[in-house]
Amino acid sequence: MLEAVSVVLLVAVLAVAVVRPRAVPDAAVAVPAALIVIAVGAVSWGHARAELGRLGPVVGFLAAVLALADACAAEGLFAAAGNAVARATGRSGRRMLVGVVGLAAATTAVLSLDTTVVLLTPVVLATLREVDLPARPSLYACAHIANSGSLLLPVSNLTNLLAVAVVPISFTRFAALMALPWLVTLAVTFVVLRVFFRADVSVEAVRAAGPPFPFPRFAGGVLALTLAGFVVTSFAGVAPVWAAVGGAVVLAGKRVLARQTHPWHVIVSAAPQFCAFVLALGVVVRAVSDQGLGHVVPHLLPAGASLVDLLAVAGVAAVLSNLVNNLPATLLLLPIAATHGVAPVLAVLVGVNIGPNLTYPGSLATLLWRRVLVRDGLARPLGEFTAVGLALVPVSLVAATVALWLSVRLIGVA
Repeated sequence: MLEAVSVVLLVAVLAVAVVRPRAVPDAAVAVPAALIVIAVGAVSWGHARAELGRLGPVVGFLAAVLALADACAAEGLFAAAGNAVARATGRSGRRMLVGVVGLAAATTAVLSLDTTVVLLTPVVLATLREVDLPARPSLYACAHIANSGSLLLPVSNLTNLLAVAVVPISFTRFAALMALPWLVTLAVTFVVLRVFFRADVSVEAVRAAGPPFPFPRFAGGVLALTLAGFVVTSFAGVAPVWAAVGGAVVLAGKRVLARQTHPWHVIVSAAPQFCAFVLALGVVVRAVSDQGLGHVVPHLLPAGASLVDLLAVAGVAAVLSNLVNNLPATLLLLPIAATHGVAPVLAVLVGVNIGPNLTYPGSLATLLWRRVLVRDGLARPLGEFTAVGLALVPVSLVAATVALWLSVRLIGVA
């Protein structure tokens, strides 16, 4: 009975996240669902408190990065970057795709995938309209790189932060091990999109890009120092949330003091409702795990770290992400993968970060990307999205996992 209640509530929470009705915030369903599973005893208060304690620093980091990214956007950092890409690529559609892939990869790596879909995608769209180039290749690049391009750093994705919380790995070693899978994934994404949209990519821009935008040096400096802070805090054994909070306080605080924004806007930019949703979702997933699913998952993952084992782990993670969304999949798989070592945990990340590009519900970032396009009247048909995913995800998944296996053999996990 408790197992059925937990599963039904999890499905309801995910359904609201997928449909995202305007009148019903995600947290409005997720928080009551978490309270219900605690009240009926589907998850003990001790386990719920432990889950909240595990997710707290991760969600705090997410809030700080979102506030920092919003301040960067307001300072004109993304607009300047988009203009620079357009000017550097000239009128070539192929070079524009190269530039967008690179810009999306850098944005995702440093400021997380949500920044890419929510803040960078509209900038890319505006840039394409300015020069009159077909939008599809670059828009899909934003969506796919937001997910798969988040492999590089622990701070690039909420899933990565959850992973480094369960295995002993430093910021720099994580980056070293994931650099090759990241680069391989970017290359595969560019090649597949160029082939899939070859007619659009071959078009030349009707108009040249406008004059250069002034680069916001203060925002760029704060962002660079924040990234350096991630490395320093890792060596110091301090949670990266403090570096993110520092960057957000400095840049958003500067804008508040200059009366360029209101403190309430800064709070809203940190997405408190989404953060509450993530915390509540963690409790509901823990209830589902405690009521039986947690006993099934261990049988899905192999215990080794051979190439075949890592491919199997990444494949299971990718499939589960598309069935229940990548965040619940991560919460379910990481505790099991962590018992087998660092390499399987990183293989889980390959699966939950690349796999969601196959379906809209695969990740919250993809759903946010779709909302941005719907708002601008450019929603991509489900058939087209799935076709691109089928062409790209299997190749990327295998290539990135092989690259991860090579990195582990060459660099080592300790």
